[in-house]
Amino acid sequence: MNNFTYIRVSSVKDAVQRSTADENAMFIAGGTNLVDRLKVFLDEPSQLIDISRLQMQRIEQLTGGGLRIGALVTNTAVADNADVRRDYPVLARAILSGASQQIRNVATVGGNLLQRTRCPYYYDTAFPCNKREPGTGCPAATGINRSHAILGASDQCVAVNPSDMCVALATLDAVIEVEGPKGKRQISFADFHRLPGNTPERDTNLQPGELITSVILPPVPFAKSGVYLKLRDRTSYAFALISVAAAIDKAGEHIKDVRLAMGGVAHKPWRPTEAEKFLIGKTANTEIFQQAAEIALRGAQPLSHNSYKVDLAKRAIRRALTVSAKGGGVI
Repeated sequence: MNNFTYIRVSSVKDAVQRSTADENAMFIAGGTNLVDRLKVFLDEPSQLIDISRLQMQRIEQLTGGGLRIGALVTNTAVADNADVRRDYPVLARAILSGASQQIRNVATVGGNLLQRTRCPYYYDTAFPCNKREPGTGCPAATGINRSHAILGASDQCVAVNPSDMCVALATLDAVIEVEGPKGKRQISFADFHRLPGNTPERDTNLQPGELITSVILPPVPFAKSGVYLKLRDRTSYAFALISVAAAIDKAGEHIKDVRLAMGGVAHKPWRPTEAEKFLIGKTANTEIFQQAAEIALRGAQPLSHNSYKVDLAKRAIRRALTVSAKGGGVI
């Protein structure tokens, strides 16, 4: 681990100013992902800016409905919040499936949004990696790629986003609030994370110096039907091979509205909008859900070791939509 300075800031403005002044500085809060990366020399900051004492630790109801969740609210606090469990159960369930209680107690909402991939080639500095050092290559593309992307990848990177929370947020049309050297702005969740393209080293559309301050959950009445299905090698807090978040709004047996997102398939939480459009107005039944799953995976490009993900994702989508159409609940 390289030498670095450490500073604890008392305001968002101070944090942004310090980050802007030093391009090699990094923010730290819970540190559950960052500290791991520091240990294996993936990150070598010149300065760690501790934001853990800033006033971003509240969950507030918004006028007109919805919630604002501070960036420093712990994963445990979100999953345990009565408003979240009642109105956005898909978010609580996704968080509870994502890590051990000890990690959830310190991991923050802002940090979860910024998790970096757990691709083993990225973490092992003995291998080249375009995400770690652009232009060096992607050994996962031709190597052991059982857990890698089947959608939205490029020849530069086939890694997947590791977050469970973010898959749920994708279905909820969340909005990310940030503050930076140019002031405050909002980023729609769909625009927050990036696909790898030719710049796999960039995971998000945050600008230099910007700090996540909160996440807004807009009112989505039928989010109460939300379900989260996570398929993994073992149930003891492994990363998803495939995950699906789904919520359906019905009028009788017909689908009025729907939200669908997948994890474990792409560089960012994947929202199959064409499948959502197909479902609107259709009868909520297994045949229709299977057709939607086929549409959602239409552009899949499996690698040498992960073709199983295509069929697994289709089955997961069908199952999640079926449970949501019946009112939701734990799968």
